[in-house]
Amino acid sequence: MSASRPLHGASRPEELLLATTRTADTRPPINTALVRDLVDTQFPQWAELPLELLEPAGSDHVIYRLGEELSVRLPRHAGAIGQAEKEYEWLPRLAPQLPLTIPVPMGVGEPDFGYPWRWAVSRWLEGEVATVEALADSSGAAVELAEFLTALQRFAPEDIPAEETRYELTAPPLADRDQATRAAIAEVDGAFDTAAMTELWNAALSAPAWDRPPAWFHGDFHTGNLLTVDGRLSAVIDFGGLGIGDPACDLTIAFTLMSAESRAAFRAALGVDDATWTRGRGWALATGLNAYISYAAVNPRVAAQTTRQITEALIG
Repeated sequence: MSASRPLHGASRPEELLLATTRTADTRPPINTALVRDLVDTQFPQWAELPLELLEPAGSDHVIYRLGEELSVRLPRHAGAIGQAEKEYEWLPRLAPQLPLTIPVPMGVGEPDFGYPWRWAVSRWLEGEVATVEALADSSGAAVELAEFLTALQRFAPEDIPAEETRYELTAPPLADRDQATRAAIAEVDGAFDTAAMTELWNAALSAPAWDRPPAWFHGDFHTGNLLTVDGRLSAVIDFGGLGIGDPACDLTIAFTLMSAESRAAFRAALGVDDATWTRGRGWALATGLNAYISYAAVNPRVAAQTTRQITEALIG
């Protein structure tokens, strides 16, 4: 991560919407003094390193840069509990298998000083957040992303944990979003083609389910979680949604980042069948609408991002 780029958490409108549904009293106060105490007592080897709060802040985590090579991530709310442990267990095992760099967790901290949850220290990754302007028309970048997802989906450890873990590895099905998505479609009538959105949503829900062995997915694979160096893809970050099941949710990247031409290259390289592609379009529509109805009126950046996401999902 780089101090000169916006935080990936701040460019994740789906997270922002979830955060607004939680009351303020569920969020513990987090400040530099607290983080200093946590780091110094639990990781004394890094006690002399300076701390710098990164802004704009993410909605799931408060993030500090620790020295030149590390970052500290502390969950803001109960919805982010378990992400530190999940990433600490799985990212070091995934990293050698993937063609793009991913964060390497260095340690998991324990609750202390009134802070109630586990937190993480990870390697700092340099780079700038990927942009549509730079990469939308790049079929090369689209193929790189397909190769990343292919490698992720092929990851097959022998010891996948049982369901009773401290973190979640399964994602709710697309159908769980039905009521909220239909309400959002009605709410944005006039801004987008209501009939086309309804048709796509019905098609996504009725598409055949994933019928192959459960595959690993990133779970939040959108433009804000990709880093570039010198204009080229360099890293994928924020694996809080990492899980096993239907990987269609990761196709959202095709509609947040790519143009029609690069999207075709992405789909061909990934070998996506019609049913999975339709479910992926449904994920892009649902998450885009979810953010649009909450933030488009007050945040021009989110308005532009989600308008593009919804429009491209309808194009297919």
